[in-house]
Amino acid sequence: MTIRVNRRAALGIGTVATAGTVLGAAAPASAAGRPRVAATPAEAAAQVAASYAQETARAGGNWQAYVSVANGAAAPLAAVADEADRRIEAYSVNKIAVAVAVLDKVDRGLLTLAQRVDVTASIVIPGGDGIFSLDGAYPSSVTLGHALAALLTVSDDTAVRLCGLVCPAAELNQILVAKGFPNTQVQPVANPNRFYLGTSTPRETHDLLRKLVGGTLLSASSTAFLLGLLRSPIAFTDGVRREMSSAERARVATKAGWFETARHEAGIVFDATGAPVLTYALFADGQAGAGDFGATHPAVQARARMGRVFLTAVAGLAGVGPTHRAVVQRPSNGG
Repeated sequence: MTIRVNRRAALGIGTVATAGTVLGAAAPASAAGRPRVAATPAEAAAQVAASYAQETARAGGNWQAYVSVANGAAAPLAAVADEADRRIEAYSVNKIAVAVAVLDKVDRGLLTLAQRVDVTASIVIPGGDGIFSLDGAYPSSVTLGHALAALLTVSDDTAVRLCGLVCPAAELNQILVAKGFPNTQVQPVANPNRFYLGTSTPRETHDLLRKLVGGTLLSASSTAFLLGLLRSPIAFTDGVRREMSSAERARVATKAGWFETARHEAGIVFDATGAPVLTYALFADGQAGAGDFGATHPAVQARARMGRVFLTAVAGLAGVGPTHRAVVQRPSNGG
């Protein structure tokens, strides 16, 4: 079952009730505006679809997305499939794919999380997002595990280059192709150990996340490590996780990407036991406020409202597949 979204038609939607008609779903008028717990996967998918139509119309610009809801023993319901196979610049969402390639080498015994990589002044991206550009003291060195933690939590740009030291662009792309992701590729440059973050499609990003939580992409230990970073309290909170408590945020593994006019986000919502129940890949560009990389950007605000609907809609449903319990993390007062 696919609840199809024609976003161009949705741009003219005046009410959520009309959204239900456009989507071909039996969504009540309150489906997008007032989150409620769905009784069935189909009802949850209808709420997700209605919220997506309403919020993307409100934010404007260009959107491509794929969102699915777990459906028991059957295949997941595709709640949103909006230009899902369009190959686009994924920006920092592709840092998940970079981490997958590095961890694949860890799983094969070619790397370890404990090995060190050198942080030199020449490898630091001045003014880039993250923490390495703030250090102000080079050279230094960190473990590969530290570099991956910076890559996936604070979306550190220099950490991309540190990953390139141990997994060059050509090898990284080969690993992703071998895992079934020919469109999820970094863009090589003259230096073989550096690359731009490259492209993906909403469907491939979604499927990569599904394989990850399904345990078919990486070893159990590497899967737990990667998901632990994406679910951590310091992972991205301005978008899908913004209107959630700390406990609710721990049920969402997410990675955002922002550059120029693009504001992307992809991730997984887990049920109370830790089983995946909803997977989303949301790509947006062309909205107003290109210079605003904060929580007030229209596309980021749209994702925050969608996130609240997504989480509430599936709150009464059981996820499907291996369980991944969140590690409890609380603030410390030092000592």
